[in-house]
Amino acid sequence: MKDKWNNANSYESYVGRWSRLVAPRFISWLKQSDDLTWLDVGCGTGALCETIFKLNRPKKIVGVEPSESHIKFAIENFRKNERASFLIGEATNIPLMDNSVDAVVSGLVLNFIRDIKTAMSEFKRVCRNEGLLAGYVWDYSDRMEMMRYFWNAAVSLFEDARSKDEGVRFPVCNEERLKQLFQTEGLSDIESVDIDVETVFQNFDDFWNPFLSGLGPAPGYCLSLSEEDRRKLKQRILESLPFESDGSIRLVARAIAIKAKIIK
Repeated sequence: MKDKWNNANSYESYVGRWSRLVAPRFISWLKQSDDLTWLDVGCGTGALCETIFKLNRPKKIVGVEPSESHIKFAIENFRKNERASFLIGEATNIPLMDNSVDAVVSGLVLNFIRDIKTAMSEFKRVCRNEGLLAGYVWDYSDRMEMMRYFWNAAVSLFEDARSKDEGVRFPVCNEERLKQLFQTEGLSDIESVDIDVETVFQNFDDFWNPFLSGLGPAPGYCLSLSEEDRRKLKQRILESLPFESDGSIRLVARAIAIKAKIIK
């Protein structure tokens, strides 16, 4: 599947708002010193970059992202910050010099990189010796609950949904698989942790409407359905969600985070 990531505002209402809750705990867990040069690969709208500036005193942050819409959003958001810069680019061909950064981070991106081996080589190329490589991904197969309710309902209704389920499509979004990936790349001091955040939806529309954006795997699948099938899916999800007495929906979004030291 080719996933669409071409609308920054839709991204924010879909998963960006929940990624912003994960980011502070992720950056705090990394325990990095001040005055470092950071690279955020797949920086999106700049949520992780914002958090780095809030919790650390970086010398500089460079965000690299293939979506022009996201880059424009980030540039506008950081227009008064001279220590932040944003470039259009791919994880497999990072537009930076060798040994030019101290830390490489990536939020909710590793599973979308088709040639992860080449990307890992690029991460190591641009990072200095004994620098940091870290990232986090959603736990699609288990505790990223908003997506699990969506895909569980879809799989129960439609035969083609299982192969498109992010829990199936992205096997790397698993603690052991992530560790294996980092180990095969010769990284050291590998650590991982689960980061759970509460996702509170005011009502069903707050939960459902982001799936109508067509942005990312689940919304893309949702919009590929006929109007009648989409109505069936909506009803199945509505019947399965745990509603509070005030009509809100309280779920959990789990991110699996990993970090390691680059040794050259």
